Amino acid sequence: MAKRELWNSRKGFIYAAVGAAIGLGNLWRFPFQAYKNGGGAFFLPYIVAIFTCGVPLMILEYQLGRNVRGGSTKAFRTLGKKFEWFGWVQIMIPIIVMMFYCTIISVSVVFMVYSLAHAANIINWMDNPGQLMGIIVGSANGPFDFAAGISKYMLGFIVIVWLGNWIVVRKGISKGIEKASKLFTPLLMILMVVFMFNSLRLNGAAIGLNELFTPRFEKILNPSIWVAAYAQVFFSTTLAVGVMIAYGSYIPDKWDIVNSSFITVLSNASFDIIAGITVFSTLGYLVNNLGVDFNSFGNGAGIAFIAFPIAISTITSNTVLQGIIGIVFFLCLFVAGLSSSISMLESFTTGALDKFNIKREKLVTIISAVGLIGSACFSTYAGFNYILDIVDAHVGNYIIASLGLIEPILVCKYYGIDKIRMEANRYSDFKIGKWFDFLLKYVTPTLLGITVVSNFVKGIKEVNFSGLIYGWGTVAAMLICATIFYKKNWKMDRNN
Repeated sequence: MAKRELWNSRKGFIYAAVGAAIGLGNLWRFPFQAYKNGGGAFFLPYIVAIFTCGVPLMILEYQLGRNVRGGSTKAFRTLGKKFEWFGWVQIMIPIIVMMFYCTIISVSVVFMVYSLAHAANIINWMDNPGQLMGIIVGSANGPFDFAAGISKYMLGFIVIVWLGNWIVVRKGISKGIEKASKLFTPLLMILMVVFMFNSLRLNGAAIGLNELFTPRFEKILNPSIWVAAYAQVFFSTTLAVGVMIAYGSYIPDKWDIVNSSFITVLSNASFDIIAGITVFSTLGYLVNNLGVDFNSFGNGAGIAFIAFPIAISTITSNTVLQGIIGIVFFLCLFVAGLSSSISMLESFTTGALDKFNIKREKLVTIISAVGLIGSACFSTYAGFNYILDIVDAHVGNYIIASLGLIEPILVCKYYGIDKIRMEANRYSDFKIGKWFDFLLKYVTPTLLGITVVSNFVKGIKEVNFSGLIYGWGTVAAMLICATIFYKKNWKMDRNN
């Protein structure tokens, strides 16, 4: 059996983990969660959630992965053979998410190319990016309107995105992901800090910051605010989808798990806040100068692909500089997306390599081909404008949250949370106490349980035909595939 590959440097591992946690969603999800849920008052439950859910679960996943030297499938098989199925469900999530996530990344590549054309004065589009966005994503009359067509822009550029995933992940941990992360993650942070400081100098930035940070303390006792805060921390740190267990499985024995967990979670939280400042400073400018309101660009991709180009066009009247700034900004989005998608691909790859005797290069090629086909489906006008949101909502609100609830319960009962704590403390400068056990035994399951129940109650009230077909249909397909892989024979003689 081949010796398992390990991270070459702790810095490279941290960059990879932080890059996995930071993604396109940070740019708009956190700012609008804070905005909708009490403004500055949202930061109290958010900070509480970081330390009672984010950090403990990160420690658990890193340590569990390192202990068993395997991804989710092997980790949960260690708890009991029947729990291997749970591991397969976990790593099916990144495959589904990657299929639509890569279409969003492809849009950033399209805008990057158009920014180049803008700089060359071939086409001036930044004062009206909504028109370009409309050309790229098209329109459809509903989720079943496949006659509306497919976006040749997204279809062409998702090939580049998947090629990037394939090139990096097929090379493995140290030669692929670690090397790429050492470039991508620092670049991403530098770019976002630059954009944050630039947004602060815009006329009207203070208006946006007041909207984001002014506390509405009357909302602090509303349970939904706390549910939203825990959901934000949970989803933005890429927990319960096999990524951090996979990354943990490549950590050398004597590295500090506790400090690494704090660094990963707090770095992601810092990016959330940087994104919040950047987004609302920019929106403040647009509100002040264009007379629009804060919801004019929605709370999703509209922020990145519509609001920011308008803001860029106001920084300078020089077309060349506008184009260059646009290239840098959309490069930033591309890097954020690719660093996350690489980690998703590795999550499934690690889990499958642990069980099956297949070469990494071949497995990554197969997954990338299947993922590319899936992304092509989301590149249809109906797929991008309707099906994407349906699938995202069902996978995120029901499956990821449910797995996050079940994971600490299984580990506490069948592995022993005290064992995780003692093993994590062995090589850590900062020792975690029994508060760690208490959080994962009682606090985290309780709060995530509330989140899961709330999501299911809301989902039942809003159920419709398209949700049944695309949403629950995707969930059913995931569970079926997980069952098929689970029932395959476990081959200990593997080459990974």
